[in-house]
Amino acid sequence: MQQADEVVAALRRRGETVCTVESLTGGLLCAALTDAPGASELVHGGIVAYTIDAKHDVVGVDEHVLAEYGAVSAQTAQALAVRAREVFGSTWAVATTGVAGPATQEGKPVGTVFMAVDGPASDVAQLALSGDRHQIRTKSCAQALELLLSLME
Repeated sequence: MQQADEVVAALRRRGETVCTVESLTGGLLCAALTDAPGASELVHGGIVAYTIDAKHDVVGVDEHVLAEYGAVSAQTAQALAVRAREVFGSTWAVATTGVAGPATQEGKPVGTVFMAVDGPASDVAQLALSGDRHQIRTKSCAQALELLLSLME
């Protein structure tokens, strides 16, 4: 994935690091980053927190955030990124959560995606993607990397 190569190159230039915490992308984002040459010096790691329990018990997202906003929300994406950055001690953290299908989740349609970046600059984005499960997950990874790149400029 071209964006992953660009992220790794930018991290190297800046002397920074990154980590991921993923739900709907299930590790694809971290895998894309670690496919880039030199990633072992810059990628601290990744967490796949697929269930609400994992988001709370493993990552440490406040249970009130999950109860009030749900797993598929901007607030949860942001909380995931903040906690991952704390856990790994990385300069940047990227989080993904959403609905890849085949059915709606928490009343949100397939293709609803939230992603967040936490670091020296932070942002949360919402997407409405189309396609099958694989396409939604792949597009989510590409967009998450684009979000990180835009904040690194």
